[in-house]
Amino acid sequence: MLRDQDRIFTNLYGEHSPWIDGARARGDWSNTKDLILLGREAIVDGIKKSGLRGRGGAGFPTGMKWSFMPKQSDGPTYLVVNADESEPGTCKDREILRHDPHKLVEGCVVAAAAMGCTAGYIFIRGEFVREAQALERAVAEAYEAGYLGKDCCGSGMSFDLYVHRGAGAYICGEETALLEALEGTKGQPRLKPPFPAMVGLYGRPTTINNVESIAVTPTILRRGPEWFAGLGRPNNTGTKIFCISGHVNRPCTVEEQLGIPLKELLEKHCGGVRGGWNNLLAVIPGGSSVPLLPKSVCDDVLMDFDSLRAVTSGLGTAGVIVMDKSTDVVKAIARLSKFYMHESCGQCTPCREGTGWLWRMMERMVKGECRLEDIDLLQDVTKQIEGHTICALGDAAAWPVQGLIRHFRPELERRIREQGEARRLAA
Repeated sequence: MLRDQDRIFTNLYGEHSPWIDGARARGDWSNTKDLILLGREAIVDGIKKSGLRGRGGAGFPTGMKWSFMPKQSDGPTYLVVNADESEPGTCKDREILRHDPHKLVEGCVVAAAAMGCTAGYIFIRGEFVREAQALERAVAEAYEAGYLGKDCCGSGMSFDLYVHRGAGAYICGEETALLEALEGTKGQPRLKPPFPAMVGLYGRPTTINNVESIAVTPTILRRGPEWFAGLGRPNNTGTKIFCISGHVNRPCTVEEQLGIPLKELLEKHCGGVRGGWNNLLAVIPGGSSVPLLPKSVCDDVLMDFDSLRAVTSGLGTAGVIVMDKSTDVVKAIARLSKFYMHESCGQCTPCREGTGWLWRMMERMVKGECRLEDIDLLQDVTKQIEGHTICALGDAAAWPVQGLIRHFRPELERRIREQGEARRLAA
């Protein structure tokens, strides 16, 4: 388990003041000027040494992403923070935004110093009304204290930060769709290349990072990259906020180190699975878009990027959704299929047509009103969607269905056989 002294988010539950005086008491905004004056190369090198990987789901090395920004620019360059947290089962960024907003604001200043950004935008989910208000107040307090603006923290760096409220579209969690929405157009993903680091917001070099990725950077630099790299496992270093929901005794959001066993995470922080560990049916380990894992895998799996990839799933946003044996697992996945059908932007044909077809087929699977060969057809269609769209929403729609077929095919076959027998008897 993570020791209390190693926790980065010390106000995750809102027990203390989220405002600037409380943030300073917790160590935020201390020696920020010195962090800025380290310079671009030193900051980026420190983040690379820490092993920090993006906390938004993809797990791409943050320091490497920052290094893609051009060293010289003839105009403005931008930092964009993705706070459009819309993944079902995920609520980690929300807790940062409402209880520790200054960690994010300070992180934006440090990230801007690392990439030479002249302005930053925090794109926040439209439904996060109180969170947006808290963030706007934190930004105003930072301006008043001299931490933002013409001379950030007395360092000579100029950096302005803006909060932009989205309109509630899941697709705007995809970074280029977010940029489109930020520019005032329809939120649809862009073709890449060109990548945002060359042609991003308003056609200028831009880096888009998740809230948690940005918020942890000042603490990493203060305590040293070696400290962060010493937590977790090789290539899966540091702490991570996990959101655990579903059939556990105490659903919660908790900061832990990467690589903690799933069983330990649930039993130490959530009081275990409802009805005991043997009552576990399956777990979705990383938000609704990753394939579920049956109990047999959950017994030993570790919660980090590489361990979950090895069992054909993913850490994603670390939104852990627990299902006990009372769950209709086929219906649960059908519900997710409906969500992705609803949230598809419609730009790519495989996603626009395929997500609707997946949902309709899954509704038939729930009732068993299919043929046995339709299971293979369903699997084949998910493979035609996966990897054939501009963004990853097509993959997100396909993977839950693939996980269901991989681990619960006998349940699908049972329903089809029972429905067929019922029709035969009725005839």
